[in-house]
Amino acid sequence: MTGPLGVYPRKPSAIAELFASEKVLVGAVHLPPLPGSPSYRGQPVAELCRFAVEEARTYVDNGFDSVIVENHWDLPFLKPGQHGYEVAAAMGVITAAVVAELGPSVGVSVLSNAGQCSVASAWAAGAGWVRVNQWVNAYVANEGVIEGQAATTTRYRHAIGAGPVKVFADVHVKHGAHAIVADRTLAEQTEDAEFFDADVLIATGSRTGHATSVEEVVGIRDHTQLPVIIGSGIDPQNVGPLLRECDGAIVASAAKENGRWWGRAAPEKVRAVALAAGR
Repeated sequence: MTGPLGVYPRKPSAIAELFASEKVLVGAVHLPPLPGSPSYRGQPVAELCRFAVEEARTYVDNGFDSVIVENHWDLPFLKPGQHGYEVAAAMGVITAAVVAELGPSVGVSVLSNAGQCSVASAWAAGAGWVRVNQWVNAYVANEGVIEGQAATTTRYRHAIGAGPVKVFADVHVKHGAHAIVADRTLAEQTEDAEFFDADVLIATGSRTGHATSVEEVVGIRDHTQLPVIIGSGIDPQNVGPLLRECDGAIVASAAKENGRWWGRAAPEKVRAVALAAGR
């Protein structure tokens, strides 16, 4: 690519390192409320582990490559740096149970945008990657002003020896001001994320479950040397055309029994996405 990134050697593909497929399908395991969140009702962490493994197996047994484990029911989300020890501990233990089933292709995302907590959980669990929604720059979101986590997360990853954990970073972040005011171009945001040492870039819609446009995927792909995957809005109707333009997708709502992120993964809906993707 042109610009300052041209002086850096191309990274080995994190997709190739983590997954056996060229076009990867990753299912989202949205955990029940964890210890410390307002809606937690005291379930033993072992029970949460069983839930996560059941969800993960539903995805992988029906054509997906792996999963990402997310604390999506810990509403309202905390800002980075506010998460307690109990969050990292629970996420690490639960993710380790999933890794024991699927191996290191599993990802972790601690919401909202908690890069360091995600890396700690992933490294303890043996997971291979984390998703960080706002890796560079800053934006206004539901949680308030959210700043990019690249500087603190890369230093923390190095400090604990977690260098093998890859960072999948969103570009043109959903639920944030950049998606509304367009104060920086898509090309600029793409190059910023690569310059700040992300390993994979994620194209996403404006909100959870909203479809990502082909134009946005191509716009990111054409301004990076990194793999690009889709992080929102995949369904059986659009998965084929979108996968032709990128390296994979994270799927949630379309694979759930109720078509919403808060439902359970449904085998028939997971299979429908996988079949439409050519699995």
